[in-house]
Amino acid sequence: MRPVLLFLAALSCALATIAAHAEPADIAAAARSVVRVVLISDDAGQLSLVGHGSGVAVGPNLILTNAHVIGPAQENDTMRIGIVPPEGKGGWFARVVSVSAGNDLALLRLTEAGSLPVATLYAGPVSDGQDIYAVGYPGNVDVAQGLNIGDMVSPTPPVKTRGSISGGRSSKQFDTLLHTAPIGAGNSGGPLLDDCGRVIGVNSFGTVSQDADSQFYFAVSMREVSRFLLDAQVQPQTTGAPCRSLADFSRDEAERAASERLRADEAARLAGIAADKARREAQLQIIGARENGMAAAGVALLLALAAGGAGVLVLQRQRKRDAVIAAVLTLLLLGGAVAAWMTRPSLDDIDRRADEIIGNMHRHGKPKAPARPLAGNLVCVLDLQRSRVTVSPTSDLHIDWRDDGCADSHSQFASGAEGWFRVFVPAGDETVTVASFDPASGVYKAERYLLDYDTMASLRRERSKQDPAECGAGPDAARRMSSGQIALKTLLPGAPNEQLVYHCSKAESVP
Repeated sequence: MRPVLLFLAALSCALATIAAHAEPADIAAAARSVVRVVLISDDAGQLSLVGHGSGVAVGPNLILTNAHVIGPAQENDTMRIGIVPPEGKGGWFARVVSVSAGNDLALLRLTEAGSLPVATLYAGPVSDGQDIYAVGYPGNVDVAQGLNIGDMVSPTPPVKTRGSISGGRSSKQFDTLLHTAPIGAGNSGGPLLDDCGRVIGVNSFGTVSQDADSQFYFAVSMREVSRFLLDAQVQPQTTGAPCRSLADFSRDEAERAASERLRADEAARLAGIAADKARREAQLQIIGARENGMAAAGVALLLALAAGGAGVLVLQRQRKRDAVIAAVLTLLLLGGAVAAWMTRPSLDDIDRRADEIIGNMHRHGKPKAPARPLAGNLVCVLDLQRSRVTVSPTSDLHIDWRDDGCADSHSQFASGAEGWFRVFVPAGDETVTVASFDPASGVYKAERYLLDYDTMASLRRERSKQDPAECGAGPDAARRMSSGQIALKTLLPGAPNEQLVYHCSKAESVP
């Protein structure tokens, strides 16, 4: 019984580890770029579906697929290529831009006005055994669902399957990735994704199963894809940033916050010790000065009494000149005694003196005075340790920031309890960015949400209800617009797909 329990515990740990690194939101976001590629026969105006495969958008109007998917259309002038997106209300026709039969790749371009969310290609290494996802349109799923031709040319979400990389085995025809994520006829041309939803290959073919043999699958590697796109003069969206799971990122952020709290607590403790030391030193100085003043007053008073007594004696002896000198000296000593008593420090001066001591410590390089809030032309460098990057570039960000919250002369930020922030809802992209900036610390944060069609439609409707945020309208306008920006934030999912943290500083010159 005990070995069974140990096995179950180990299995639970393994599953927990896998779950921690599998990000359904990232895979769902990447699936927005996956399309169904359909071949339609046009016989005297009579359209009929001949076959279909899958593809992935590498540009707003560019689709990467397999050469064998669109092969029949190249051999038949009456056949047209259709592109059916995973969501929305319709599709488009496309034409062939480039074909490479040698590595089973083809590039298509929309012939109509249309735009697709662009996938990001991963330029880094692929590890043996890593988790991967195949996304596409297997025909056996369509048959099992009972889809008709009309359904297949209407926007439908792609199918996602999961597996792992089996490194070290490639086909001899061209460089491939061997994997275990199940694909079927119709998946051809669809992407193979890593945990963060970046394309690491294009699914092409699988092994032939005999009897009870396991099936394995092959995807065209990114080396082949990169060369093909380069030859086609296409610059895809790429990244080499490592994939960090949300669990890892949240843990690292929690550890960083805890470390900052510890540093703040330690700084507060040391400041308290310094304040106590300064107060004790101030007490010693003030009390010493008070005692010295009282002693000086006492000595001056005793000397005045002595001088007065001596003056009386010399006056009795008719030594008037000496008596006058003694009287003057007595008055001077009495005045000195009063002055020493009156000018001695009070106990209230202890706090003032303690503040002076602490101030002197600060001026000698301990804590520094706060810097002025940043403004003007800024260059912002991504902090990879604090950022979760999946598909975005990691290049520097340039901002022209004004004190009134205007960025780049046209983007007015809202002023709220948490500082300056703005929700950017683009008209032609499916990505919403919640940006915030703290001019005092120079930290610029961009939380990016890769959203579905319906959520984007809701956000655009809400944005259309709001007055356009114009720069230069004044602080009251910046405060008023915060309620509308918060209304947009309430429509967003609970967590962003990406969180990019930048550290900004004054740019040496305008980029």
